[in-house]
Amino acid sequence: MNSIFPERKFGVVVVGVGRAGSVRMRDLRNPHPSSAFLNLIGFVSRRELGSIDGVQQISLEDALSSQEVEVAYICSESSSHEDYIRQFLNAGKHVLVEYPMTLSLAAAQELWELAEQKGKVLHEEHVELLMEEFAFLKKEVVGKDLLKGSLLFTAGPLEEERFGFPAFSGISRLTWLVSLFGELSLVSATLEERKEDQYMKMTVCLETEKKSPLTWIEEKGPGLKRNRYLSFHFKSGSLENVPNVGINKNIFLKDQNIFVQKLLGQFSEKELAAEKKRILHCLGLAEEIQKYCCSRK
Repeated sequence: MNSIFPERKFGVVVVGVGRAGSVRMRDLRNPHPSSAFLNLIGFVSRRELGSIDGVQQISLEDALSSQEVEVAYICSESSSHEDYIRQFLNAGKHVLVEYPMTLSLAAAQELWELAEQKGKVLHEEHVELLMEEFAFLKKEVVGKDLLKGSLLFTAGPLEEERFGFPAFSGISRLTWLVSLFGELSLVSATLEERKEDQYMKMTVCLETEKKSPLTWIEEKGPGLKRNRYLSFHFKSGSLENVPNVGINKNIFLKDQNIFVQKLLGQFSEKELAAEKKRILHCLGLAEEIQKYCCSRK
């Protein structure tokens, strides 16, 4: 990215200014190589905020109709992603969306088709693939034969209405497993819920193409700390949890760099197709898990 004097800047609007949206706005306003290609025009929020650090709030209608706005960052609650993506693509804007892009496979497929029709970039953020821990794991598992594995994620409660079924809100864990071990198939899944205690535990049994079993568990409730526990057993030894591999620096910025490279046409068709295939595979699995759990209720 030769960004000393970019030929042009893409006008950006950030939709939703929660945790992710605030980080995005900060990155856009700081002098980073990829930010030099982007010009933050304003933000859209359901709350009346007026302005944040000198950045003006604009209405959704203005963001969609403005010639200046060429890019939308969708950082709102997951349940609203599909609608926002569709509106911005239809208005001829490029879209970066925080995962999960949609809460169903059919919607994701339809939106990819729309993006391709419109000749626009549709990019789903996956900062978990830019973490130091993932880089460590990727090196560790390379060339090894998996016998079995498990990944448990714990965290505080999360509202399903806003963030989707646990297989969707936790899709970054599924993305890790697929990125490490290839496409997976669903064997079975269970969901244990105590709504009055804000507690839930989803247990998913998956298998690799070579039929090695992988267990993925999402457990959320009051008092549970954000944590990842993993255990992978290979023919040549095992890996229990990731050592402290350092702090994840600027992972949202790294994701923005990837997005800007896509805007500038610096990714090959092959790379884009592989990424799209992985994203749709994970969304398809998440939907299958949801259906499996719901049919057991």
